[in-house]
Amino acid sequence: MPDVRVVSLVPSLTEAVAATVPGALVGATDWCSHPVGLDVTRIGGTKNPDVERIVRLAPDLVVANEEENREPDLAALRAAGLEVLVTEVRTVPQAFDELERVVTVCGAAAPPRWLAQARGAWSGLVESATRRTAVVPVWRRPWMVLGRDTFAGDVLARLGVDNLYATHPERYPRIPLPELREAAPDLVVLPDEPYRFTADDGPEAFEGVRCALVSGRHLTWYGPSLARAPQVVTEALRAAVR
Repeated sequence: MPDVRVVSLVPSLTEAVAATVPGALVGATDWCSHPVGLDVTRIGGTKNPDVERIVRLAPDLVVANEEENREPDLAALRAAGLEVLVTEVRTVPQAFDELERVVTVCGAAAPPRWLAQARGAWSGLVESATRRTAVVPVWRRPWMVLGRDTFAGDVLARLGVDNLYATHPERYPRIPLPELREAAPDLVVLPDEPYRFTADDGPEAFEGVRCALVSGRHLTWYGPSLARAPQVVTEALRAAVR
């Protein structure tokens, strides 16, 4: 058995640790859907973890993310005497560095094969001669989009798609739908998380604009999914429909 008992508060990190150090995880959030069939104690959501339940699991380490998790919850875990490792991921290269740091602390003797594959997949990209602009909603009612300094925005930029709100002062601004339409993007990118956009829920708001339905796991997660993310997201962008 691994020497380190780990609780993960981030779906991406849950998948990474489970794939690299089998048996290390003793707890994960209700939203941690990969790997499928993961059998650990569920400790609530990313924004509302059950601190007392986590403490009872007596982990050696809790892994978290500065964006996905709330500082008051992390402070409560530290106050209970638990070690908390907090990642910061805003770009693809930063994701690789943070993932290697996490799995090493969790007991990996060497960087995992999937991480090398992911690095190779992204370093081997051929820059597109044609760039497109996009708005990227992540919620509706109210409409919220990717703004500045986001991991998903960096993913898209590396695949030839420039976020029209990349210079917005906020990272996830609320933008009225008429303004999103007036921005005149070449493309609207609709991920299936955190809001589950579908062919029947999202594209109808952007009549006349090409809409790409994209796997949220491959657009926003940083972990083993990064190895296939360039291919999966690119295929979804190419399949965009009006």
